[in-house]
Amino acid sequence: MFLSLQKGEDETGVHVECDLNDLRPRDETLEAPRNRRRWLRAARWIPFALLLSALAAWTQLGSRVHPFRCIGEILWAFWPFKCLSPSSNVTSLAPFTFQPLPLGSIQPLGWTNDQLALMADGLAGHQYDFYPFVHHSPWIGGDSEYSALNEGLPYWFNGLVPLAYGLNDSRLIAQVEDATEYIVAHQWDDGWLGPEAPADRDLWARYPFLLGLIQLVEADTTQADRVIPAIYSFINLMHSMLVENIGLTQFWGRVRFPDMLISLQWLYEQYPLGNQKVILDTMSLLESRGFDWSSYWTEDNFIFVDLDTIQDDIDGDSQQFPFVHGVNAAQGLKAGATIYRFTGNSSILQNNRNGVNWTFSYHGDSAGSIVGDERESGLSANRGSELCTAVETMYSMSYLYHTLGDNGFADWCERAAFNALPVSITADHWARQYLAVASEPYAKLLSGKNPFWNVGDSGIIYGLEPNYPCCTVNMPQGLPKFLSASFVQIGDNDLGHALLGPAQVSFTTKLITDIVITCTTNYPFSPVLLYSITTTSPFTFYLRVPSWSALVNSSIKVNNNEPIPLTPDPHTGMMPVPLESRTSTLTYIIGANIRIEQRANSTVAVYHGAILYALDVGQTVTTLANSFYNNSYPNGTPHNSNPLSIPKEAHDTAFTNTQPWNMAIDISSLTFHTTLNSTPEPALQNPIFDYQAPPTYISGKGCEVDWPLYNGLPAPLPALPDGVSHRNCTGHVTDVVLRPYGSLKNHMAELPTFDLSSS
Repeated sequence: MFLSLQKGEDETGVHVECDLNDLRPRDETLEAPRNRRRWLRAARWIPFALLLSALAAWTQLGSRVHPFRCIGEILWAFWPFKCLSPSSNVTSLAPFTFQPLPLGSIQPLGWTNDQLALMADGLAGHQYDFYPFVHHSPWIGGDSEYSALNEGLPYWFNGLVPLAYGLNDSRLIAQVEDATEYIVAHQWDDGWLGPEAPADRDLWARYPFLLGLIQLVEADTTQADRVIPAIYSFINLMHSMLVENIGLTQFWGRVRFPDMLISLQWLYEQYPLGNQKVILDTMSLLESRGFDWSSYWTEDNFIFVDLDTIQDDIDGDSQQFPFVHGVNAAQGLKAGATIYRFTGNSSILQNNRNGVNWTFSYHGDSAGSIVGDERESGLSANRGSELCTAVETMYSMSYLYHTLGDNGFADWCERAAFNALPVSITADHWARQYLAVASEPYAKLLSGKNPFWNVGDSGIIYGLEPNYPCCTVNMPQGLPKFLSASFVQIGDNDLGHALLGPAQVSFTTKLITDIVITCTTNYPFSPVLLYSITTTSPFTFYLRVPSWSALVNSSIKVNNNEPIPLTPDPHTGMMPVPLESRTSTLTYIIGANIRIEQRANSTVAVYHGAILYALDVGQTVTTLANSFYNNSYPNGTPHNSNPLSIPKEAHDTAFTNTQPWNMAIDISSLTFHTTLNSTPEPALQNPIFDYQAPPTYISGKGCEVDWPLYNGLPAPLPALPDGVSHRNCTGHVTDVVLRPYGSLKNHMAELPTFDLSSS
């Protein structure tokens, strides 16, 4: 018994937190017929269970298991009390620092609107029409899935809802409503949402689906009468499943549980309907059964090194693997904040901040995402970051900024949104990468051994579903959720611009102040943001000042008054601007300089403002036939028994360099350039992330250096000898151009340096 229980705790993540002096009878409607027998069994096993649980607790490393939790876990099989579903003294959730606005309150403008329109006209907006894992999903009566997790349609739904309502696109809204109607109409009698029979049920895919449902009700409250009862029916079932220790059969649901906490907390605050206790109990169950991110984010457990250098391989069967899976790591970044909101336990927040800092310091890429191909890979520039990881990083960082208010969280969200996201998607939004690599002079099919941990030959080309389909269906959430998180409510009567970009917000505050704010800007390609603000009552408008801002060159001007210098809050970065009840204009200028950040192997990344600049190595574009993750697709079983024609726009594309890529740069020679020199500024090109489309670039001097290939991509450069800070040139000094990373589908983003004065 000892060994089997210990193994179960390790593999299922079932951990219990309860006070043995505060055990309460379980709901008799669930367990009354068996209570008497369990009392008798409990009396026999209590002494033995206490001893074994204490011993088991001290043998666990890096897990959630603690002594008294183990006692409750072992006793659960025999004990007739609701230890696993502790009641809570919580009567309200910890408030957001910055309250998100309901979906639909914010409309895109400028280049953001252009990008969302391209999404609607591209792959994101047409998956429901032809892509088997959406169009023929088991969720809507089909038989096509790429995984037993049945996550394809839920991923798509979670992203299409904010895209549809962000654009107010009737065609996409019809797709959302059609899928919702089918799924709710086919909800199981016991409350289950999804196609799985009782014996095959795992909760994970419900997480993104419920995130989509709550956004739908926010955007269209007329959906509440249909959707909210369906959600509650499912939650009651989920609660009973968790009580009975079923529903988390694989680690995905145990490591990604913060996503479900977000939906439950939204329900608690927006549609409680007298169900507060079951919501709180369900959150407690998810948290207690989930993997403990807070414990992983400690010096004893966090992995600070490149996982390739660890002697014992961390593979899919390893205890640490759920924490170092790249997409899991991105989703887990918000774990502490989601738990804090319903427990009030602020002690876990420092661990959460450590987790964010350590993840990006030791496994972050220069574009704002996490290096992980599929597993975290240190800081190596020839390892990649999944598109799924980029969009999940954006969502976690925006949630953390809303909840905790640390300015750095918003900075990182913007960095990922303006760099990691667009570099992985073609300009027309009909193709995507599975993996973006900092040292990627070409994006083509690789042959032979590649440098990645678990990615195939098609991992860096662009297409419908190179390598694995998850990034195709998860891609849509990125920019639409960024838009919906951009403006926030502060207190009862104020608004703030948290994630900067062109948009318009219309909102009525809790004090019944009607506010319309229009932000016209080419940011992040321009430092100038122009606001037109109409309000029925005085309020304070807050502007976020990015941490990288050059404050001496930054200012705010209200109407025709003199510009005022910026004095942002040191924690949140917010700058308050009091406004009267009338129409006001506001000019916000964010000063920026070229910034150099040190990267691995004595290389550097170059930034100006929120944009990463990479070496332009020239570009040749080649159209290829679609490569699918499974060669039998799309011709039949098991993936699609009714194949559909693929639009001609959805094809694979390779990008190859036409200029030398093995370049070092002299950072003292770098000069920033922009073509946005007139007032008013001209509109940006559309698509803005096409090759050479952005209006900014950085010029400088470079030279070729000795830089070999390793398994098909540029190798990590050897460390420089002590006392040496630059590389030796192997070729002549020449002019080089660095362009916004998101516009260069083939590029070199982390570059060695040389000293022009000594060349």
